Order: sequence, then C-alpha cells, then structure tokens
Amino acid sequence: MDTVYTHGHHESVLRSHRWRTAENSAAYLLPHLEPHMRLLDVGSGPATITADLAARVGHVTATEVSEEALGLARAELTARATANADFAVADVHALHFPDDAFDVVHAHQVLQHVGDPVLALREMGRVTRPGGLVAARDSDYAAFAWYPRPPALDEWMALYQRIARGNGGEPDAGRRLLSWAREAGFTDVTATSSTWCYATPDDRAWWGGMWADRILHSAMGRQAVATGAATEADLRRISEGWLEWAAADDGWFSLLHGEILCRAT
Repeated sequence: MDTVYTHGHHESVLRSHRWRTAENSAAYLLPHLEPHMRLLDVGSGPATITADLAARVGHVTATEVSEEALGLARAELTARATANADFAVADVHALHFPDDAFDVVHAHQVLQHVGDPVLALREMGRVTRPGGLVAARDSDYAAFAWYPRPPALDEWMALYQRIARGNGGEPDAGRRLLSWAREAGFTDVTATSSTWCYATPDDRAWWGGMWADRILHSAMGRQAVATGAATEADLRRISEGWLEWAAADDGWFSLLHGEILCRAT
C-alpha cells in the first residue's frame, strides 16, 4: 500500500491546489451539509476547500499524512481565523478515529494517490455514523480534453500516467470511484461527474503557466528524471508546449472528475 505522492508540494503545485474552493471542487456535496455536522477532511492539502467546508458545518477535522503537509492546512485555517477545526496526522488506510465519529467524511483528489482505494473507502465508511455520507471526488486524466494539441501535451499525459502508476496511484480514478465504492461495501451510492474548464485568456495563462512551471520544478519532474522516464530536455519541451497552448487564442482545456456520495450503514 506504500505510495509516493506524485505532485509534491512545490509552489507551482500549491498554486493549483489553493485555487480550489468548495464551490468549484465540492459542489456535489454542499447541498447535504448542515450546521450541526462533524466533518472529516482526508488529505486536506493547503485546506482552501477545508476552510470553506468549515464555514458550513459545526466542526472539521483536517488530516494529512505528515506534520509537514498538515502545516499547510494549519496556516490556511489560522489565516482565516477558522475556530471550529482541529488537525491530525492520519493514514486513510488505517484511520485512528473511532467508529461512527463523523457525519461526513470527505476526500478531494486523494483516492487516485493511495495504494488501496477500496480499503481507504472502507475506513472512511467505518468512521462515518450510520446515515452519514462518504464523499470523494477524483480527476480522470485519460478523459482530459484540450485544443489545440501541441505534441508536447500528449507527451505530458503519457509521462504523467507512467509516473503516477509507478508511484502506486491510479491517475484515471474518476471513472473507477463507483466500482471502488461498491467493492468497499456501499450499496447506496450516487455517482456523478463535473469538470473544470480553462478557456479564457486569463485562465489559459494561469493553467498553462502553472503546468509549464510544474513540469520543470515539482516532484513529478524530479521523479521523471530520476527514473529515466524523461530527460531535462524532455521536460523543457513539455514546458514550452504548455506555454504554446496557453498562448493560443482558441485554447481550451477540460478536466473530467468523477464524484461519489456514499450513504454509510
């Protein structure tokens, strides 16, 4: 079940993660939240979504796999003066919380990176009270679509798939969430999908510029070179491809995400 987190925590990665809000990343869950609820946010990252969720429920517990990663969540929630939150280092495969401890357990872009997503969902269900909700949303890389198609972006996709799978993850997790939930024992599951789309000049500059930096400087780039999956020249070519796409007046990029809402029993 050991995995390596493909993205790491370089500024270019955090730039992307801090863009996320409950509205653009957890809209499928929001109608089900109530002010009295206790919510567990698994893999909270820099906690911009966590903070938004905390504003809608009674209490949030943010978890990460290390104190270093959890420090990003602490900083965000402190900056927002979020008083109804606490923090814990936790492994989603073996959560140390008691049974039935939460009304909602939420994970955004987490299951694609874990060694055993079915076990993770079972654990998320175990700590959810009967009638509560387990919510997960994950991207599906093979379903991403973009135009124009610089060859370097096809190269980027193939490289990401190779690195993520080599790290023990599943980059096409979105399409598998329903099957994982069924295998984990959930019988009441609502499966949906949603997208992020980058098509305005500002959005293209942000998304393309972020990935132009990320491929060169994030953990993914270092892993690619260290494993022989790519050379520094390959990474520079991919980076230039992202800038070429971002500069196109008709540039368009859509990211598909799978979503599940599972009723605990």
